[in-house]
Amino acid sequence: QVQLVESGGGLVQAGGSLRLSCAASGRTFSGYNMGWFRQAPGKEREFVAGITWSDGKTYYARSVEGRFTISRDDAKSTVFLQMNSLKPEDTAVYYCAANWLVLRTTPNYDYWGQGTQVTVSS
Repeated sequence: QVQLVESGGGLVQAGGSLRLSCAASGRTFSGYNMGWFRQAPGKEREFVAGITWSDGKTYYARSVEGRFTISRDDAKSTVFLQMNSLKPEDTAVYYCAANWLVLRTTPNYDYWGQGTQVTVSS
């Protein structure tokens, strides 16, 4: 079992920045590809960013590329999502997810956090 706990969400004005953190505990962090997803009211959960465990390769949704940066600190079993130039359409609950060996852009991951709310005001 892997437990994931997100933090860092909040209310920010358009153009501002937030940094989300996801702390993992339980089984070893190594081997797990990590993803960030988000879900706005009335919408499906969508892929935001992902990072591989083997070489730290990153992937982004087109809507956030150039504004968001995903990173991981394996020594601290933590993954981060730096969000800059935030827009009102970024408002959603953001979820951290872990998947063994395979990084997917679809939400079929092994483990999920409880989510953290990000609200961007115009």
